[in-house]
Amino acid sequence: MRSAIAIVTAAAILASAGANAALDSEGAIAASRAAVGSRPAAHAFTDANGRRVTLADFRGKPLVVSFVYTGCTQVCPTTTRFLARAVREARAILGPGAFRVASIGFNVPIDNPMSMRVFARQQGIDGEADWLLLVPDAGAAESLARDFGFAFAPQSGGFEHLMQVTVLDADGRVHAQVYGETFALPMLVQPLRELVLGEPRTAGLAPWLERVRLVCTVYDAASGRYRLDYGLFIEVAVGFSCLALTLLFVLRERRRSRRRC
Repeated sequence: MRSAIAIVTAAAILASAGANAALDSEGAIAASRAAVGSRPAAHAFTDANGRRVTLADFRGKPLVVSFVYTGCTQVCPTTTRFLARAVREARAILGPGAFRVASIGFNVPIDNPMSMRVFARQQGIDGEADWLLLVPDAGAAESLARDFGFAFAPQSGGFEHLMQVTVLDADGRVHAQVYGETFALPMLVQPLRELVLGEPRTAGLAPWLERVRLVCTVYDAASGRYRLDYGLFIEVAVGFSCLALTLLFVLRERRRSRRRC
């Protein structure tokens, strides 16, 4: 399942930061997943226009939340641009106004309303409807991150942090976590379908089938979409062929042994 691959990828990136990495990758993932079902406090923010808002103000609709720091030159821009694509896909399915999105800058005071506006313009999300740019109060980023299960720590030249998108339900509870610099679009769309359309959470055989379908896709950066990974089918076919040939060889050798006896 590509979501599981994304979790492993996120953990690997955290771990690969070096021997002196400040974050425990396994602990970060565990804390993130443990946040599902909880309700973050009504934290206060300043939006890109200087207005004061709280998380409680966004209840009534699902809210998709991502954490960024505006000084990031690689991961945050990449994840934000990809999230914008995923959001457009979700809105095409669910309709405009079905949910909101918020990018939260956690590097206060460098992340401020002005720097968030610049970041949004650079990443092409400044014109996106229902996409909020939020800055927490000074000293509040750590408690906010804990509530969302988001982990970050300062490193030389920036931050080491979990690549995570959080989906809150209309009551402000964490409904799902989505991991990775990129991810299969259904990983975001399906939780939103559950919240907006009231679809039941997938269970039983359905998730297994979804895993098979998703693992057979690869992200095409040129088109911004996922396509079938035919190489995987070839690998599976070769693997089954080798297994079949091995079984045939074993059976033939057994028959020969019986005839000799």
